[in-house]
Formats: sequence, structure tokens, C-alpha cells
Amino acid sequence: MKTIGIIALSGIIEEEKLKNAKQNLEKLGFNIRLSDNILDQNCYLAGTDSDKLKELHKFFSDKNIDIIMCARGGYGAIRLVNRIDYNIIKNNPKPFIGFSDVTALHLMIYKKTGMITFHGPMACSDFGGTCDSNSYSYYNLINALEGKELIFSGNKIFKEGKAQGIIWGGNLATVVSLCGQDFIPEQDFIFFAEDVNEPVYKIDRMFQQLFNIEIFKKYCKGIVLGDFLGSGSSVWLENLFYQFPVPTAAGFKITHLKEKITIPIGRECCLDLNKLTIR
Repeated sequence: MKTIGIIALSGIIEEEKLKNAKQNLEKLGFNIRLSDNILDQNCYLAGTDSDKLKELHKFFSDKNIDIIMCARGGYGAIRLVNRIDYNIIKNNPKPFIGFSDVTALHLMIYKKTGMITFHGPMACSDFGGTCDSNSYSYYNLINALEGKELIFSGNKIFKEGKAQGIIWGGNLATVVSLCGQDFIPEQDFIFFAEDVNEPVYKIDRMFQQLFNIEIFKKYCKGIVLGDFLGSGSSVWLENLFYQFPVPTAAGFKITHLKEKITIPIGRECCLDLNKLTIR
């Protein structure tokens, strides 16, 4: 039986959701360990940065923890990226799972260590309600963790073509918040993105900011789009996506909604818009 360590690296945790998540994951057959800071509160953060770092280093070093799953997103991960001892992570590789604010940690971990991490469901956000072994999100998470071939379908093409490279990206606003860091891989990649409650003009600005970075333009070979919930005009949003310079498709279940796919960041990927799939 594998042990999941649930860790709080971003916003404040709701105790009831945490209790439900623990029970649900135990019913799914996992042992659960909770980080010592799991219910800490420091303004809008789940405890102090130093305590978060201590728990992150401890969880990666602990041989009895098989999988690290973030409790929730929100805000706070970017405060840690320049203080993490990436050698601890590199020397103790294990699945690290989360989305939204956790994107900052995914991208920095991949850049600093080359370790594949998993953009997928989180404890309180996705397992804090009802969940069973037949749920869409759980099924996709397990397939990704087991290293199975993953094929995901979209529903709309904005620019036709094919692309190959690693799959890389996450929450758009969090990706852009890393600008100024050395975080973009120097290898061909397919960029995936989603966001929530960002108006179209801000989505436009964030993509333009990335396209203005030479290393991003050089290595970005395709774009895969998930949900941009609460963005306003769908017509404006689609007009923006039609302007992208590389093969682009949308409609993938990369989202803040309940049903989501798990993407192994750093794994080799093929974007085939003849079939409207990523493999």
C-alpha cells in the first residue's frame, strides 16, 4: 500500500475538506501522511515559508512517503522557488502532484532537476468532496502515475499542424509570474495552459509576454488549451487563439473543474491536430 503525503504549500486549508480528502484517499487504498503545517495560518498562507520549505524537504527525503500531493492551490508557491534545495528533490525523486498555484513548483523542479511532475488533482480541491475509484480524475491520475500511454482529445483547432516535444506548462498566470526566473526549458516543448477568472485582455497580455521571450519563441512548438473559466467573451478569446503562431488546439480537460486530466510535465508528447489529440 502506497503512502501519499499531503502537503500545504499555498493557501489556507479548510479542515473539513482535509478530513474528507484523507478519508476518501484512504478508501481508495492509500496510507495518508499530513504535513506538520497542514492547518497553519499566516495571513492568507498555509503557515510560514520556512515551515513549508521544511515540510517539502522532509517529504521528499522521507523514504516512507511514495507520493506527494498538494492540498490546494491559491497563492504562495512562488515564495518558495528560490529557497528550495533542489538537490534534495533530485536525489529523492517521487511523484509530486498539484495544479493552479503549484505550477510554479512544477516548472522550477523540472528546470532544476529534470524530474517529471504531475499537473493533476489535489487533496482538498478534488478529493475533499465525494470521490471513488471510477471518477474521471482519479482514473486519469492513476494512469499517469503508472506511466501508461496517455491519449487526450480536444474539440477545436485554431491552427493546424503537428508538433513534438515535452509537454510543459500549467496555470497561465502562475507561469507568467515566473518571468525573471530561469524557468523555461531549452528543448522543444508543447505548451499547455488554463486559467480561471482572468478577463480576455489579461489572457492576451500574458500570452504576449511569453511570446516576447526569445527562448519561449524558440522552443514552443505547439499549444494545448484547457479551460479559461470566467474569462468573459468566448468570441474575443477564440479570436486571440486564432492568432497564435504555432499549431494550437483547445477543449482539453485541463481545468479547475472537477473532471480533469493529469499531465506528466516533462514527458515526451506528440500533438497531432489531424486527430485532435495529444499523445
